[in-house]
Amino acid sequence: MLKGKIDQLGDKVLFVASSFLSAQRFKASDIKASAGLGEVVGDLRGKTIFVTGGSRGIGLEIALRAARDGANIIIAAKTTEPHAKLKGTIHTAAEEIEKAGGKALALKLDVRDPEQIELAVKKAAEHFGGIDILINNASAIFLEKTPYLSPKQYDLMQQVNVRGTFFASKSCYPYLKKSMNPHILTLSPPINMNPPWAGDHLGYTLSKYGMSLCVLGLAQEWRQEGIAVNALWPHTTIATAAIENMPMGDVLCARSRHPKIMADAAYQILIRNAKTCSGNFFIDDEVLKTAGVEDFEQYSVKAGAKLQPDLFL
Repeated sequence: MLKGKIDQLGDKVLFVASSFLSAQRFKASDIKASAGLGEVVGDLRGKTIFVTGGSRGIGLEIALRAARDGANIIIAAKTTEPHAKLKGTIHTAAEEIEKAGGKALALKLDVRDPEQIELAVKKAAEHFGGIDILINNASAIFLEKTPYLSPKQYDLMQQVNVRGTFFASKSCYPYLKKSMNPHILTLSPPINMNPPWAGDHLGYTLSKYGMSLCVLGLAQEWRQEGIAVNALWPHTTIATAAIENMPMGDVLCARSRHPKIMADAAYQILIRNAKTCSGNFFIDDEVLKTAGVEDFEQYSVKAGAKLQPDLFL
């Protein structure tokens, strides 16, 4: 089913595949609304937000939305020098955040290394006086079937996706439990046990469901301490620079939504009461519908286009 090549794309390693384009068009009724968002407890002004892999794409868009409230943002990612195919480094991201009204700290981080995570989190907390929110955004993807997936590719997905999420959450925990409204938001899907999602790309599915199990487990483990742990996943493919650089990327982007929809949905989650909004697997447009948004055409790359559903839905 899958033919393609591997591109090394900055903070993410993407297996370029045409399988996205073969999926059926989604129906709004296919996705059940997430659990209620609960009450709004205030905006993100003065909140300190640690974002893994946020030098571009969805992570950066989430950071910029928070920056408009006057949040403190830590961009913790690998890219420190310009990339041949993708715009953005941790330093350009920090500049954008400052221009948007936030305060920024750029930290070089390989999320596969728990010691680096621990040090980066400590620096961030010392710089801004604590951490209120963690965004587990960093991710790696190879959609190869099992016979063609190398040990290196498998290990990279496990290390970035599962290990990175687990240890970033662990390292932030001592600071989150001191916050007035602590949140962890992980970009991972609902755990869909429909067999094709495992059979089509088992290695990738294991890693993303591993992230989702972190959400499920930590939401339960830290519930009594009032730390909200939720997942957010897009209903459609999202037009990022990485997608644009794929073979047939222009076709896929035309059927995608802008990263802004994920940022707006993330914002709606992060301003809610952490004690009552936890353990959810949110879908971006369902969150925004609950928040009262009616115009979703504003997020489409191409007006009126047939939208491409994302994986696992």
